[in-house]
Amino acid sequence: MLSPSEMKIVLEAALLAAQEPIPISELRKMFDEEIGADTIRRLLEELREAWKDRGVELLATASGWRFQTRVSYQKFLERIHPDKAPRYSRAVLETLAIVAYRQPVTRGDIEEVRGVTVSAEVIGRLEARGWVEVIGHKEVPGRPALYATTKTFLDDLGLRSLQELPPLEDIAKTLELTPTPPPDPQPAPVPRSEPDSQAAPDESAAAQHSAA
Repeated sequence: MLSPSEMKIVLEAALLAAQEPIPISELRKMFDEEIGADTIRRLLEELREAWKDRGVELLATASGWRFQTRVSYQKFLERIHPDKAPRYSRAVLETLAIVAYRQPVTRGDIEEVRGVTVSAEVIGRLEARGWVEVIGHKEVPGRPALYATTKTFLDDLGLRSLQELPPLEDIAKTLELTPTPPPDPQPAPVPRSEPDSQAAPDESAAAQHSAA
């Protein structure tokens, strides 16, 4: 039977090699003995403590555990990886925020809050990134789709649950979104069409990167 120190080395190796977060249920499969989830969790916490003063941290997300570069060191890594992280438009940011903080919501709900028509392209970008998905349909005429955020959205923000969602300003910084100008003090009385053609030319990935 492996000692706790040897088990931590196995966990460390697996997590450093992984491209995606690994849940505890999967980590347990690496050991011949029946290792309880509480034991694995305790070893992971010890491993996280051991890495606390390094440029890489061990983090628990909605989908599992992973190593990732600390945000404070990103500016140094960008000097050898100069490609700028793509950005989302104001329309995408506002739509994502409404879904995240009011879910589940329909397109009509989003339009009511924003005061503009939500284009299919805006929703499509969020779905393509894996941050938003349809979880059902509202039982009203037309049965519109209900949208909610995904585990991928939480993983990219380094969160375990929606209860850990930060203030909206922090999300904008973390996802490196285009700055949102001050809102119009006199919102339009009726929704107007706002296609996403005025968006920034790229799409965004989370600022946090896997260390693997």
